[in-house]
Amino acid sequence: MSDILYQEVLSDPVSSLTPADLAASSASDTEPCAAQGAQSDAERKTKLRLNKLQKRLRREMGRAIEDFRMIEDGDRVMVCLSGGKDSYTMLDILLNLQKSAPISFELVAVNLDQKQPGFPEHILPAYLDAVGVPYHIVERDTYSIVKKLVPEGKTTCGLCSRLRRGTLYGFADEIGANKIALGHHRDDILETFFLNMFFGGKLKSMPPKLLSDDGKNMVIRPLAYAREKDIEAYSELRQFPIIPCNLCGSQENLQRQVIKDMLQGWDHTHPGRIETMFRSLQNVVPSHLADTQLFDFANLQLGFAEGVATSGEDAEAPGGRIDILSL
Repeated sequence: MSDILYQEVLSDPVSSLTPADLAASSASDTEPCAAQGAQSDAERKTKLRLNKLQKRLRREMGRAIEDFRMIEDGDRVMVCLSGGKDSYTMLDILLNLQKSAPISFELVAVNLDQKQPGFPEHILPAYLDAVGVPYHIVERDTYSIVKKLVPEGKTTCGLCSRLRRGTLYGFADEIGANKIALGHHRDDILETFFLNMFFGGKLKSMPPKLLSDDGKNMVIRPLAYAREKDIEAYSELRQFPIIPCNLCGSQENLQRQVIKDMLQGWDHTHPGRIETMFRSLQNVVPSHLADTQLFDFANLQLGFAEGVATSGEDAEAPGGRIDILSL
């Protein structure tokens, strides 16, 4: 083959290429082709991974919405967008679901500009304009309030989140939104559970759906079933313009970070443990805990099962209980 190629080149009156020149030329021609092929292969793998992650997140969000009836026909959902990976992903998947959902609902993106020094105010409006979703930028100087009230070196997250929550609740009423969507995911829910248990003495977490104390606002967490590592990977692939939180996210040694490290360590050494722990939040057995307000331990009697509704002849047992020895 090389001989034939050599002869053909020499017989060409217009060509002044020598065999060495031809070899070099062939190599330079194949290099871009190889690079282009490698790039195409990498792009194809990236696209496949993105599609896989999107399908998984879409499936998990759809299941959470259905399980907790988060969104119903005619809802106007205020999607709280902070500029972080979680809220970007939440909005992106909600928009995706909205296109094929069997019900009709509105999405309105809202960002709270807390007047942090150096906050890039142009990023979110530019992104939301490109996406084409209705949005509002709410300006409230909560940064100055937090810095004034919280001593230097202390955690600002608690006060910051309370001020932010109050502002967003009020704004939801202003725009007629009956649902407020937050970007908390499964890892956030588990972290909050352990934070409350270790430092608050309560078995309490972030519920996927929550009615505010005054009964005026319904908070939903559509990413409740989603894993943080999937959200992070999806955010990187979608190249969302992430805005870091310099007010609270840059603080070190936060209790939440300690819990996060603990959970990530378990996930690495014991795959599946995180999934099992999250399932436990959905399988609560009050009779096997120790909350006397949640379960009537004081009135337990031998031979009777607590909490079984009875009627007619079966209601003869004390307190409407069923005699389990007769079953």
